[in-house]
Amino acid sequence: MDHTFSWDHCQTFLAVLREGSLSAAARALGLTQPTVGRHIDALEQALDCQLFVRSSGGLTPTEVATDLCPQAEILEAAAGSLLRSVTARGAAVRGTVRIAASDVIGVEVLPPILAALREHHRLLTIELMLSNSVADLMRRDADIAVRMVEPKQKALVAKRIGTIKVGLFAHRHYLDKAGTPLSVEALEDHALIGFDRETAAIRSMQRRVPEMRRAMFALRTDSDLAQLAMIRAGFGIGACQLALAARDDNLVRVLASAFRLDLPTAVVMHEDLRGNRACRAVFDALVNGLQAYQRAQEGGRRIRRAAQAAER
Repeated sequence: MDHTFSWDHCQTFLAVLREGSLSAAARALGLTQPTVGRHIDALEQALDCQLFVRSSGGLTPTEVATDLCPQAEILEAAAGSLLRSVTARGAAVRGTVRIAASDVIGVEVLPPILAALREHHRLLTIELMLSNSVADLMRRDADIAVRMVEPKQKALVAKRIGTIKVGLFAHRHYLDKAGTPLSVEALEDHALIGFDRETAAIRSMQRRVPEMRRAMFALRTDSDLAQLAMIRAGFGIGACQLALAARDDNLVRVLASAFRLDLPTAVVMHEDLRGNRACRAVFDALVNGLQAYQRAQEGGRRIRRAAQAAER
């Protein structure tokens, strides 16, 4: 039995797994349904096993197919990395670069940085993967990541930005109605905004700020963007990055001395991409942009305090 197979067949296999039928996979890949069917048949023949059970409701993956999925995804990531490396060569900065970042950084901080980058490099394509989970650059889940934890793997190129500071904030309209808490104990009488599930990252945070307990929260969500929107809407008191709060004069910091969270921030990429022109351009743009953002958390607060003092 010849166990060699085409990468196209592996790509088709992943599409059928994700879409659940030959027709849906065909639409996703831009192929015909018979072609997708032939790819699956050829892959099953090469591997000498059944990957899907056909039924009127579509295709159900067998246990073998489920077991093969992680390895196929590794091949997919490697193929994508190879393609990006090839297309990035040449005099101009061109090609596709995949960036991993948290939801808040990706939505609130990166857009102007990436927009300015694209103005300079028109042949550059950006893939933005937003998640609070740490992307595995060793598996090439992404080319570059903005991390809020210290990078530990030796095979990574890392540029430390500094610390992004987080404090407790509320909309001034909320504080006008509910009053300003003057102690941690006073938070019991307020509408607090916080996490829902206790992940490893949350437990690490709680060790540094034990006063933030899930039972205290009037609104629970694991979406940092939703928490930020609720703070801005005046729902209650929640955690916000100082540099983001500095953009909005309606956000007021509370209990500054009692609650402070510093997030060590770095831009990282795999060392194999050091010579990739596209990745280098994106890496440098992210470093410069995030350093400016990190400085804004101090500068913005000083400007606001000066304005408040002038009003008094």
